[in-house]
Amino acid sequence: MRRKKRGGMANVIPIITLFFLIIATTFPPPFAAAISSSNGGKKRESIELNGGPDDLVWVVQLSDLHFSVHHPKRAHDFREIVGPTLSFINPSLVLLTGDLTDGKSKDHLTMKQDEKEWIEYQQVMRDVIKRSGLNERIFYDVRGNHDNFGVPILGGKFDYFSKYSVSGKLQRSEKVNSVTIQTSKRKLLFVGFDSTISPGLRGPTNLFGHPTDELLTEISSELSQWDSQTSQPVTKVSFGHFPVSFSASSNSGKTLQDIFHKHSLDVYLCGHLHKKFGKNLKRHHYSNSKKLIQLNGHRTPPKNASNSLKADEFWEWEMGDWRKCRAMRVVAIDRGHMSFTDINFELGSKKTIILPTFPPDSRFTLTSAENYKSGTADLSSYGAVRALVFSASPIVSVLAKIYDTSSGNLIVVMDTQMTKLVGHRGDLYVAPWNIQAFEDPSPERYVLQIEATDIMGRSTVTELRPFSVNGIPAKLRWTWKEFFVMGCQWDSLYYTIIWCFYFLMFSILLLPKILLSLSKRPYTYKKFKASKGIVKGLAWIFTEFYNVRVVWFGMIVYLFYLVLCPWFYGHVFTEGKEWGYMTYRGWVLRLNDVGKVDFIGFPDVMVVVLAHLCLVILPAIFAIMVLAAESGVYRDYLLSHISKKNDDYDGQSKESVSRNNFINGRRWLRNFALLVLLAICWKHSKNCVALMKAYDMNPMVHFPVYSLAIPMLLAYTVWKTR
Repeated sequence: MRRKKRGGMANVIPIITLFFLIIATTFPPPFAAAISSSNGGKKRESIELNGGPDDLVWVVQLSDLHFSVHHPKRAHDFREIVGPTLSFINPSLVLLTGDLTDGKSKDHLTMKQDEKEWIEYQQVMRDVIKRSGLNERIFYDVRGNHDNFGVPILGGKFDYFSKYSVSGKLQRSEKVNSVTIQTSKRKLLFVGFDSTISPGLRGPTNLFGHPTDELLTEISSELSQWDSQTSQPVTKVSFGHFPVSFSASSNSGKTLQDIFHKHSLDVYLCGHLHKKFGKNLKRHHYSNSKKLIQLNGHRTPPKNASNSLKADEFWEWEMGDWRKCRAMRVVAIDRGHMSFTDINFELGSKKTIILPTFPPDSRFTLTSAENYKSGTADLSSYGAVRALVFSASPIVSVLAKIYDTSSGNLIVVMDTQMTKLVGHRGDLYVAPWNIQAFEDPSPERYVLQIEATDIMGRSTVTELRPFSVNGIPAKLRWTWKEFFVMGCQWDSLYYTIIWCFYFLMFSILLLPKILLSLSKRPYTYKKFKASKGIVKGLAWIFTEFYNVRVVWFGMIVYLFYLVLCPWFYGHVFTEGKEWGYMTYRGWVLRLNDVGKVDFIGFPDVMVVVLAHLCLVILPAIFAIMVLAAESGVYRDYLLSHISKKNDDYDGQSKESVSRNNFINGRRWLRNFALLVLLAICWKHSKNCVALMKAYDMNPMVHFPVYSLAIPMLLAYTVWKTR
């Protein structure tokens, strides 16, 4: 009997195995990744989605991880939170947009590669991928500037990204990689690129993206791969590390914006800036909005724009950082409508994540998004509110609530239960509505909120999202910090700022000097006091300033030195004996093949140059002028009292009393100016110490003029005006 049982079980096992093989063949997994080779052998990956929800794709973005040997909690939290969270989100792609490691010393002053951090990154990613249960091939990581500190050559000894990253392991060696997600109704093209500077300088002068003409050509080629090969609509998304505002133009003057506009990109996902600059680091780009400054991030369509036509526009969405904010983003494309939610894990993991996909947030819509009134609109796709609900526990209830804010209060105008649609890849909940009931010229009158409750009784509520069924954009106003980092095109502004600074400086140092020489009229404090006037007052102040001749002439010479000569010499790579010198135009490492100087690190050097010009030299000149003018007032005060006759007591005694009274009660302006000079010297010394550690320099040997000129001029001014 025992033998029969064993024999029966032995016969059953092959049958069960065959059964599961048939099931696996008949019903494929949620996605199947296949690599096709085209474009001269370049790898273009594709993912074909099977199972519902139909025509709905979501991806996860993480950025600025900054794994550090000095801050192990960043990697620990990433391992413990991200893997389990990805397991119930089940995204089609996971994008890691740069600054995977920190590359900084404990005092943040030395910035170069540390292999220990990369080994930790590799180990953490292995664990995250394993715990998520996702296919390794859907993970795409790209370099950030921190991943490039001090890397002399890609593929070399210190190029740890190629050795330890997910992309390196999967042999994605190109600087541009693309993957296409195919649904039953559209293609979604994702193009990632690495625009870090090559060779990679040490920080702090490694801050900008540097897309070359070759890189822009590759990006253009990848974005256009489906333009003539498909009748299906194509949604195009690009991802990289640097925002457009921190991306320099190529040698021919082309920019990322030019390429994105040319190929009708929908969204550019990036990192780099961190949430310390603000939460609204998003920017809408029109083809005719390529300018030095953009005051706000919201969509401001031109008068001739039409909703029924594909507009030449794209959104740029910078996300927060994992480094401090523990941020993750989920982006969804629902029948062409794009939406996202940012999750903050600072307080720990989340059990439920909700992403409303329709109606889209009116702050982040495109002009080209379909209006339900347009002749091409599919009315059936507008008949329900839709939301993705990701949860580690079963969901028992999902409510859709719409509020009317026109009265200044939140008035509920719709409160309905949402129904779950059956799907293999994720849980989509829908609630029917009458879209025409929410027509309004204001894009912020109606707001949507989704509330989900799991089997444990835990409730999760989304933020209030404004929407407009008419396609009218809502305002997205920046704070001054958000404008500073997103609204200014810094590579174009850099030279403008420098020459404006020099115009101001020489307007102070030379122009009044020439005018005073031509006028041949003496200007003193006594004459200014007798007949007050702005012109006479300025003429007197400049006269006193020019009387400190050594400082006046020394400042002119120093300003010319900063334009014509190297600022300092230092090591720019992680290791090695190669030196370079820095000018206001960038670093020079060696001469090119034709014997000319090649500058690299423009406009990255602005972090050193503008800080020195605006925070050291400019306040130093104004403080010197204050000391010189105050010295003139003091001299006039003493002379006027000494010249008076002594009626009641000895003149010497009166002079002593006058001097003491002035010093104790009226020289407060000098004391204040001396405090300002001390602050300037403190700031300058901090800059010098930072540069010493950043580039392994000795201030007396490698940058004596930069380090000593300003302190010596200030010390002479204090002595001369005593």
